[in-house]
Amino acid sequence: MKHNRIIYTISIVGLAALILMLNVTSPTEIGPFGVLLFFTTIYIVTFGIMTLLWQAFSRMAFKKSATRPKDYLYSAVLAFGPIMLMMARSFGAINLWTISLIVFFIILAEFLVMKRA
Repeated sequence: MKHNRIIYTISIVGLAALILMLNVTSPTEIGPFGVLLFFTTIYIVTFGIMTLLWQAFSRMAFKKSATRPKDYLYSAVLAFGPIMLMMARSFGAINLWTISLIVFFIILAEFLVMKRA
């Protein structure tokens, strides 16, 4: 449970930083480091959300209350999905083919976590 508090605290701080970044700066004045910071904070926030959703799913579907270290890996892989969607959107390549490739990559990475970890 200690890890959960740390993850949720960091996610809330990341959300506050993201809101502050969106209200104070613009994409033209933030620079390359700011763009990297923006995507990193989005990943941190989505990691916290995916951890919360994965724990709720595992409690309902598998009837387990304890969180295993493997569950955090599943959440980390799932949290990368929105980042890939935003990357595809920035290239202007959002279509059914791109979304299906992103879903395939997520499923493949989850399978790798299931087999290796």
